[in-house]
Amino acid sequence: MVSVTSTARNIEITAESLQEDLARLEVQKQALERELAAVTAHLGSVQRALNALQALMPASAPSSAAPGPVAADSTPAPAPARQAPPADTAEDADESRAPAGHTEAHADSVKMYGKLTEQILAYFAEAGDVDVRARDVASALGRDTDSGSINAVRSTLDRLVGTSRVRRVGRGLYRAVKP
Repeated sequence: MVSVTSTARNIEITAESLQEDLARLEVQKQALERELAAVTAHLGSVQRALNALQALMPASAPSSAAPGPVAADSTPAPAPARQAPPADTAEDADESRAPAGHTEAHADSVKMYGKLTEQILAYFAEAGDVDVRARDVASALGRDTDSGSINAVRSTLDRLVGTSRVRRVGRGLYRAVKP
């Protein structure tokens, strides 16, 4: 009788442990999916920028990526099926690019994490003339749940610095650009 009770308790403990692991792994999976989507979106924007720059290069200076001058008609279109407007981050990415099998919860998280650039700019408009850290911005936007979300905010802040919409005032510190 003692061994049956002990075995049943061990099975119950193992099941509880596996349920906790499952929940933790689901959260980690979602964070990694967001991070992968952010990298994919960034890759697409870099590819578009490179294609635009190559198109502007004079015909007399061939680039290392193109062996020689290319006529505009002969250049193949880069993935015409994905001609959606560029996303600021993975969170802004089109839901149609999400892998099959995602649930409504994933669709809700994509909507919740949409328009990151606009959210950050709105935060800086309200913050005024103060120095803030990326982690503080992420926290204010409710995106401090995992490192992937915080890194998405950091990446977006870096892009905003690059376009002079936000200033970097120190290591890890950002401030709104005065109009």
